[in-house]
Amino acid sequence: MTAYICTTCGQQQADTDAPPPGCPICLDGRQYVSATGQQWATPDSVGKRHFSAWRLQEPGLMGLGIQPQFGIGQRCLLIDTGDGWVMWDCVPLVDDAVVRLIEGLGGLKAIAISHPHYYATMVDWSRAFGGIPVWTHVDDRHWVLRPDPCVQHWTGERHELAPGITLIRTGGHFEGSAVLHWAAGAGGAGALLTGDTIQVGPDRNVSFLRSYPNMVPLSHASVQRIADTLEPFAYERLYGAFFDRVVPADAKRIVATSVARYQNAIAGRYP
Repeated sequence: MTAYICTTCGQQQADTDAPPPGCPICLDGRQYVSATGQQWATPDSVGKRHFSAWRLQEPGLMGLGIQPQFGIGQRCLLIDTGDGWVMWDCVPLVDDAVVRLIEGLGGLKAIAISHPHYYATMVDWSRAFGGIPVWTHVDDRHWVLRPDPCVQHWTGERHELAPGITLIRTGGHFEGSAVLHWAAGAGGAGALLTGDTIQVGPDRNVSFLRSYPNMVPLSHASVQRIADTLEPFAYERLYGAFFDRVVPADAKRIVATSVARYQNAIAGRYP
């Protein structure tokens, strides 16, 4: 039995004797099946062809990605709680060397994921650290393709993982799409970790889509809900889904102006 990994999105499937006929994540309108057809990898084949890449994002925050790029190409983020690390989002490669490094830094205590595109090999990551909980929002429970006792579904609009580390359901990209607020980030001014629930653009403004690869927009109301949900939180910095997609300063104002830019654009109002 093998838990196959979709090469397009990086999502691991339930254990089967043979590759599944298709990946439900990629068959959904927010993603896509490769023009060459459905293709699968195994954990061993990913480990043989790819390696882990680290970057210190700021004190207490590490970025972890895969080189060469695999699947969507996101990197996850690890937050130092002072009592172990929390992983935000996930990557498909579980590297034995990285597991030992994280254990040496104090270990991983929990995983939390923004939305189904980044579930990746979350069950394998949990098992590598003794079955730690993986937190996903209950509204996206039907997208968990490899059920396991480690997967925990949080409910409601907020969930505190640790003091000063709060999951916030914004909706939008998926019904259960969430961001993480790290109160100690940016030197105590607060940081927002958004996956691609809020996507950072090359101009260091942000935007919002239902489907990024297929360029399907969200409604005015959905984007307003995201803005309203985040309004109570203070944050100076914002980390998107990729190493080079960071709003380093003044992030709360930039989110507000980006919301206005987006809503004006879909209404046909341009500067």
